[in-house]
Amino acid sequence: MKYVCPLPQKKWIALLSMATLAMAGASANAADTVDLGTVGGSAGAATTTSVKAERGTAAAVAPTQASLGATEPQSIISRAFIEDSTPPTGNFNTILAIAPSVAAMPSTNGPGLADQKMSLRGFQDGEYNVTFDGIPFGDSNGPTHHSTSYFPASVIGGMVVERGPGNASNIGYSTYGGSINMFSKAPAQEQGASVYGSFGSWGTKLEGVSYESGRMSGSDATLQINAQHMGTNGYLSYSGMLDNNVTVKYQRPVGDSTLVTLFASLNDVNSHVTDNASGVSGLQLSQGLGKTYVMNNNPKSQGYAGYNMASKQTDMEYVRVQSSVGSGWEIDNNAYTYAYKNNTLAGQDPSQYNGTADASLKIKTITGSLTLPNGDVPGYFKLNEYRVWGDVFKATKALDSGLLRTGIWYEASNTERHNFEGDLTTHTMLPGASTAYPTGVVTKSNFATQNSRWDQFQPFVEYEWAAAPGMTVTPGFKAMYYHFTLNSAMNQKALVPQSYAYTYHAALPFLTLNKKFDDQNSVYAQIARGMEVPFLGVGSTTAAPPVPQTTTNYQLGGVHKSDRLTVDADVYYITMNNMQLNTGSNANPNYTNVGGALYKGVEAEATYMLGHGLAAYANFGVNSANYAAANAAYNSTIPAPTNKLPTGEVPNAPKVTTSLGALYNQGPWSASLILKHIGQQYNANLGAQLPAINNTDLNVSYTFKNLGFNGMKALKLQFSAFNLSNSQQLVGATGLATNTATQYQWQAPRSFMLSAKADF
Repeated sequence: MKYVCPLPQKKWIALLSMATLAMAGASANAADTVDLGTVGGSAGAATTTSVKAERGTAAAVAPTQASLGATEPQSIISRAFIEDSTPPTGNFNTILAIAPSVAAMPSTNGPGLADQKMSLRGFQDGEYNVTFDGIPFGDSNGPTHHSTSYFPASVIGGMVVERGPGNASNIGYSTYGGSINMFSKAPAQEQGASVYGSFGSWGTKLEGVSYESGRMSGSDATLQINAQHMGTNGYLSYSGMLDNNVTVKYQRPVGDSTLVTLFASLNDVNSHVTDNASGVSGLQLSQGLGKTYVMNNNPKSQGYAGYNMASKQTDMEYVRVQSSVGSGWEIDNNAYTYAYKNNTLAGQDPSQYNGTADASLKIKTITGSLTLPNGDVPGYFKLNEYRVWGDVFKATKALDSGLLRTGIWYEASNTERHNFEGDLTTHTMLPGASTAYPTGVVTKSNFATQNSRWDQFQPFVEYEWAAAPGMTVTPGFKAMYYHFTLNSAMNQKALVPQSYAYTYHAALPFLTLNKKFDDQNSVYAQIARGMEVPFLGVGSTTAAPPVPQTTTNYQLGGVHKSDRLTVDADVYYITMNNMQLNTGSNANPNYTNVGGALYKGVEAEATYMLGHGLAAYANFGVNSANYAAANAAYNSTIPAPTNKLPTGEVPNAPKVTTSLGALYNQGPWSASLILKHIGQQYNANLGAQLPAINNTDLNVSYTFKNLGFNGMKALKLQFSAFNLSNSQQLVGATGLATNTATQYQWQAPRSFMLSAKADF
């Protein structure tokens, strides 16, 4: 008997939902259901699995949940949760905070009002994938991310957090830590437009407009447009930000079996932010500057807001063709490009400000120190600019006993970076601060124009074998080829001309199993190998190629879904080799191989319908991340003062994360009260544990319908209170706690926001 893909074949209507998780509400002809979007995993290349849940069930309201078809631990986050229970000023890290084993550190400038980092099971940013509509993206000098620079919450249709390498067709730079997958919004069936806005604490204002064409007469094409502007003064002193985004998505069926999608998103962020400081120092605290201090309005200071600013422009575009081509074959080809440009102006050492003037305005050069003429303020001009382009091709064929998937991902990038010393008072570079290095002023932070490029391929193949009724076994294999080149007249850290190249190959097998016992219960298991592409290697005159990190993942879990309860749980055991740690700074990284590590833990999430529109939600992750025992054994063999491998806890890896919440959705009312707890985690800079962090958010909304006012179909009013308990725990620190130069960051205090959305 031939294996049947669980979707209609060769009809464009089966293609019209891209891999999104848009839980925007009931469809016009299915008022008793909620569309949870698509969860992927079992569909062919040209089709996607649309999942619906009965309104009023646990699956329809769950903030996070897993699919019965899951082959690794996952958490699906719907569009409804994004709209009803996250800050309108948020981004993907703000949304992700709800999920198990995610530690999204609260933004110190207010919800969504600054870049924020997160960890997943203790894996740091850059150690897991981030994708948008299946396209991996990240910085070209190490696959890290800037959460405010690409996609605001208003254009994210849903998310899937995958805690594992996935299968062979999961592509990306860092498959071993998991994947954070964002999806664009699904097109509406009917024409409509919305005007929305929010205002709240610290002068925060947001306004936007969105348009949905619905199915266009004569072509059944759809057009979506969203334009948004956001501005804020921020909680921290002189830390304002302006953010503009325009996103357009066009889909058109061609013939009976092909869908073409065009997508473009452009973002422009301008913010006052320090590049060489991370918060108020211990000395500044003792001088009464307070927790809110980060910059000042004194043009004689390196911490002057006018001398510390970043202008970041990003864009992503793709052309995607999905088609059923006959004989059981389906293809999906996605050609894309994305870019990032960061022009930063920064004070040399903003921590020198003491409330009235800087304690020092000297530049520390490699030969001594330098005072600029007339007491001018020293700083630097930094550029990081890259363009990435690539293509993802996937093909599937339904065979007698299963589904064959194969394909290839190709990607290339060009990057230009530099860091030039400057006189901020006159806004000029210092003599020699050009490609003429090493003459002129040189500090350890300097580097001349640095050009780099990568080319990488990832071919893959996997076979989803229908081994028994309700059971699929999927073996697969992915190969990885990565070639990197760099040229610099004076490279960062090394401070000498460098030109080098390296090539890396990896073989990544995997095996998964999913067994569905009935329409409510399933179990899964995974054995998979993950990897991360090498970071940019700097810091030595030889610039030896970095050794890529690899992991082996063992995972087991189960899923239950009924009308009143959705619950899933898993256990995992992950070994890592060749862990790379940054022993430099954020501006000038220097990655060092510090041996192996072991990650293990247990996770669960559940939503239970109590009745009358009220549901209870909870999740937890109990996580352990420790350096390998072999590190301590190795250290015993080498004498001091030779650098030794780290032992004990991996930094920035919370021991536990928990979310507890109550959700209400009945009639025109919607409300949520959600607590996120991030347990203690080791901070290597402090040499101690950071305290546990608690954050509670309240959101309440009321929707008016059938207003009959100038064509208005609905009006939604929402009140939000973030960090309701006004917790201000320490969330980060650099340097030893006993050092007055140590810089601290705290949670932003309680804040409020009022929002309105009118649908026409």
